[in-house]
Amino acid sequence: MRPAHTGLAVLVAALWGVNFVVIDIGLDHFPPLLFCALRFLLAALPAVFLVGRPCVPWRWIIGVGLALGVGKFGLLFIGMNTGMLAGLSSLVLQVQSVFTALIAFAFLGERPGRIRLLGMAVALAGIAVAAADEGGSGPLGAFALVLVAAAFWGVSNVLTRKAAPDAPFNFMVWSSAVPVLPLLALSLLFEGPDRDADALASLDLPGAGAIVYVALVTTLFGFSAWSRLLRRYDASTVAPYSLLVPVFGMSSAALFLNESVSPLGWCAAALLVAGVALTSRAGAPKRRRERREEPRRPAVGNAENQAAEVLNSAPTPTR
Repeated sequence: MRPAHTGLAVLVAALWGVNFVVIDIGLDHFPPLLFCALRFLLAALPAVFLVGRPCVPWRWIIGVGLALGVGKFGLLFIGMNTGMLAGLSSLVLQVQSVFTALIAFAFLGERPGRIRLLGMAVALAGIAVAAADEGGSGPLGAFALVLVAAAFWGVSNVLTRKAAPDAPFNFMVWSSAVPVLPLLALSLLFEGPDRDADALASLDLPGAGAIVYVALVTTLFGFSAWSRLLRRYDASTVAPYSLLVPVFGMSSAALFLNESVSPLGWCAAALLVAGVALTSRAGAPKRRRERREEPRRPAVGNAENQAAEVLNSAPTPTR
């Protein structure tokens, strides 16, 4: 990659890593489901009126919108609100690579090779170590919520590959519009209209800034920049940079939130990153062979979802 594009890839990974710190800040100002709804509302409006009609059938937009918006981010925000640390959340979510491979095998018949299976085993070992560490220092329920959020991320990855949109920005905007009303309804039901009204009435600059960051910086800018890189370079060239996300997530959480990482936590981080790296490298030769047989297709996916899609692309390319 050219130095400027390498810098852009590192910048996007940094923005996505710092995003977990910003989420933690936002949760000090909003109930988690309301915060999540506002995030997708700002990401969808007014862009939904400017991108044209949906580029894929509605079933894929609705499926990805619910899995990613309500399932992944809804549970992530609740998990972090109930005690899951920002840095650890950025790490645990990387296990979506395992869920993506398992779901793709179950529903798409995509068989993982030996190296990919080894990578999955190493990543799961990292999760086990992280769970053991969290059990001694934090709520396991919150840890479980983030783990389930990673599973929903895997579902959205597979649905995105099946949808294979040729206009990824259009797909991202329309998918962002889907979870707004369900999240608002869930917020009113479980968090209460009074709590929501109080949060909106007391909106201040840090709270508004958190919404702008998670919606516009990490979603719209991050997605657009990552898509640009994927259109210019092979996925196997770009994907490894997403491994920097938990590095930036854990370091920024330590810097801005004073979160400490235990030796066991660093061991979990090393195992998880190594496992995801093995999974990524395992898929590259197969993808290269198949690109000689099929024309290249545009990159697909939602903002943070894009990193997972290229990292865990199954043998049949959908770019």
